[in-house]
Amino acid sequence: MQALSRLPADFAVRTSLEQIRQREADVQAWVRLRRWDELERDIATAMSGSMTAIPFGVKDVIDVCGLPTQCGIDDADEPAAQYDAACVSQLRSAGAIPIGKTVTAEYAFRTPGRTRNPWNTDHTPGGSSSGSAAGVAAGMVPLALSTQTGGSIIRPAAYCGVVGFKPSIGLVSRSGLKLTCESLDVIGWHAASVDYAQTMANVLLPQMAVPSLHGLHDIKVAVNLQGDGLQAESEALTVLRGVQQLLSEEGATCFDINIKKELTLLAQAHNVIMKYEFARNLAPIVDRKSKVLSAVLLKNVNEGFAVPDSLYLDMLSVQQELRKSWRALTGGADLILTASAASTAPAGQGHTGVPAFNKMWSVLGWPCLHLPVTLGTGGMPVGVQLIADWHQDFRLLALAAIVEDKMNLQGEDNVGSKQIVE
Repeated sequence: MQALSRLPADFAVRTSLEQIRQREADVQAWVRLRRWDELERDIATAMSGSMTAIPFGVKDVIDVCGLPTQCGIDDADEPAAQYDAACVSQLRSAGAIPIGKTVTAEYAFRTPGRTRNPWNTDHTPGGSSSGSAAGVAAGMVPLALSTQTGGSIIRPAAYCGVVGFKPSIGLVSRSGLKLTCESLDVIGWHAASVDYAQTMANVLLPQMAVPSLHGLHDIKVAVNLQGDGLQAESEALTVLRGVQQLLSEEGATCFDINIKKELTLLAQAHNVIMKYEFARNLAPIVDRKSKVLSAVLLKNVNEGFAVPDSLYLDMLSVQQELRKSWRALTGGADLILTASAASTAPAGQGHTGVPAFNKMWSVLGWPCLHLPVTLGTGGMPVGVQLIADWHQDFRLLALAAIVEDKMNLQGEDNVGSKQIVE
């Protein structure tokens, strides 16, 4: 990133647009791009700040002034946003340049968008932040804003082989986001490296004091092998154990934990909270646009209204109680190491994969980071998920940066540090 300061001001944006020109027909990561004259004006005023003239994408559930926010549906009547979302405004103030809107699943739910996985276009890129993850993986942008309600940042990051970061809930303003679940929705980002993820965090997150970290000595890592009702497949487990071995060799203390009971309860809480809030937040849209919405979305809204109020309140209590239980669940660890997904990206475009290793942490609101590690079967990316306690976001990023560096030094094919270029 420092090298960008020695290049023409429009270099990064032009490079981004050229990569989009070369790859977009295959990857289809973008809903729309901003006009060159608009970008040029931004570049001219982006001469100072920590992210000067760095281009980024914006998931199409987040407002960008002058562009409609269509939320994954074809709606010609949707007006252009009059203001930037707060997170977009913050990034502009730091000198970053929004290139355009990236593809999302329909209202950030289950019905896939048109985006393809850059590593193999016959495979899903994941959902719902498919365009953001694929755009970064294809080298179109080094950063893209995304959202997560269940697994919509971490899973696409895993499938597309990029860094995905979901902050602690409540730290990034959601003003300008088309909110679906107020107890779960988080704005995060996909990045070409942990360094880029840290750069965006420095702009969007409240600054917190983080002790200097010079390595992994004295770091305690709780290793979790279970997701919601399943265990990661053998390839993902092999990669997980490989990262565990690296951590141990670097001085970290790693130990397995068994929190299957709590994970089952959290998965139940996610299902109840998500359905209840999604139904009520989408009801006005269903009333106005039911003819263009999928049967899956409409069915989920109906199911959400059938969730008893008492059950919803019970699950909110579970959420609040377990959110404070880091030490009890992890044995006082600094990090949880677990899978990001059960396997590499599945073949086919009709389904975006399952959030079995993600939604529990979304309920807790703890910060999560996907770290790409290597390429698995069929040349598809495999990585791991690192999780920290609530509001330990910068510590998580700092530790992830150390792990990323150690993997690079050991010669791992760290797919996140080398975007796909064809």
